[in-house]
Amino acid sequence: MYPKDLGCLYLHGFLSSPQSQKARELSALFERHGHPGQLRIPALPFAPAAAIELAREELARLQQQFPRVLVIGSSLGGFYATHLAETFGVKAALINPAVRPFALFEHYLGPNRHFYTGEIHQLTVEHIQQLQQLDCPTIQHPDNLFLLLQTGDETLDYRLAASLYRHCPAWLEGGGNHSFAHFTERLPMLLHWACRQGASE
Repeated sequence: MYPKDLGCLYLHGFLSSPQSQKARELSALFERHGHPGQLRIPALPFAPAAAIELAREELARLQQQFPRVLVIGSSLGGFYATHLAETFGVKAALINPAVRPFALFEHYLGPNRHFYTGEIHQLTVEHIQQLQQLDCPTIQHPDNLFLLLQTGDETLDYRLAASLYRHCPAWLEGGGNHSFAHFTERLPMLLHWACRQGASE
């Protein structure tokens, strides 16, 4: 059963949306247990500065409503979730998180098509600079972060996350993919960790 005093903020990845598979699986979990109002899945803007601003606003709303808040971030959303956890002291679960995405995105400058809407977004040097400003090169509060990582990630090098988050509680499994195969099967473990950690500050 999902605890009634725990709010949850889910942050999707690059060019993804609240219609992604993991977002829909989370929504189904909250609906099944009768707590849909405890979950926020914002459609993050393409620009990193705007995306993190919206994430901060959604986090603040949840903190006003619930004594405990959990942020779940996937891929680029995991990068944003790390920033929120390190900045505001909240708990965050990171699903195949992007590490130093500004270095990776140098290869994606120019037009990029949104996976769900088909909209074309222009990735610029300014966007890369915005990501650099959000970077947490070392983790100061490892107990606030829970890493879920699959070695079969075809998009990101899992070893980068394994290194950055090496002092954090973690679940590392062989195989899988960037979307994190069998995500729903790991949700009970993730929620158990979040509840065991206690309330966020």
